[in-house]
Amino acid sequence: MDKLTRSDLYSLEQYAEVRPEFRARTIAHKKDRNIRVGPVATLYFEDRQTIQYQIQEMLRVERIFEAAGIEEELEVYNPLIPDGSNWKATFMIEEPDVDRRRQLLARLIGVEDRVWVSVAGHEPVYAIADEDLERDTEEKTSSVHFLRFELTPAMVEAVRNGAAINVGIDHENYTHRVGPVGDNIRESLVADLA
Repeated sequence: MDKLTRSDLYSLEQYAEVRPEFRARTIAHKKDRNIRVGPVATLYFEDRQTIQYQIQEMLRVERIFEAAGIEEELEVYNPLIPDGSNWKATFMIEEPDVDRRRQLLARLIGVEDRVWVSVAGHEPVYAIADEDLERDTEEKTSSVHFLRFELTPAMVEAVRNGAAINVGIDHENYTHRVGPVGDNIRESLVADLA
């Protein structure tokens, strides 16, 4: 999947005009790209459209219009676009109660390394987490992690030929499995593979 460049982005003025339609289209697109894994964990699979939306929103909120600032945002977010042999996801632990969230994050240190995807007929692939920076401390994990699931050529071929996809987490304090994922999600994820 091609990375975004400045020429792919709307100017602030253009984005103000197209934002309602672009936002609605992206929200609809994202519905086929997230998987709830148990009661508090969700994988939001990223692609070129979801990342463009994120960049456009950052530029809008921060009022960034100079070339250097735009390039900085592209540098930060482009690594989250799949490369054709992988899936990339934002992994979120979503507990609204502050005290419960604090306790949960303390119990889930290392959870980001125990998130997996599997393609029917193949071994699970565990996430490569937080390649940009460490998000754990000795006391707790973060509520947001960035994950990459690197697939073998055989797995890519199997998915393209209709193989089922399962997702799970096997952390000692949080074990859940989902799958096979629905056809809408499967088709969306197939589009990420070259």
